[in-house]
Amino acid sequence: MDFEFSIGGYNIKGWMLAVGIPVLSSVAGGVWWSYDTLQRFYAVEAGIETVVSLAGTFETTSVALSSRIQTLEQAIQDNDVRGLNQKLASLQTNMQTILEQQQTLLNMRSQVDKATTITDGLGNKLDVINQEIDDIWEAYDYLKDNPLK
Repeated sequence: MDFEFSIGGYNIKGWMLAVGIPVLSSVAGGVWWSYDTLQRFYAVEAGIETVVSLAGTFETTSVALSSRIQTLEQAIQDNDVRGLNQKLASLQTNMQTILEQQQTLLNMRSQVDKATTITDGLGNKLDVINQEIDDIWEAYDYLKDNPLK
């Protein structure tokens, strides 16, 4: 069973289509790939032309950057960045001392709270004792003015 058709007076058989379609597809893919590669090459070439045209500005920018780098190096030397390690060690020691003193103060606070609790209780007792002393003095004054007969 053979497949065959005719177009414009040409007889085309099925095996010709089976061979011709993949070949035409491969050729079309090759043409597309070639076109795409060529367009990419043109784009890279245009980019290179842009870089070459801007090369003069790169030199002025590099001079400005060099000046900026020198300024930063000078600032680092002026601020003694290398000496920061010693300063940080000293700061750490100071912070440890502060934390130890804070702990001591917290311990003293608890002692003050205990003492406050004790003295608050004494205040009430002292009020009672003062009242009793006042009562005794009043009794003494009364007895002095009105002695026993």
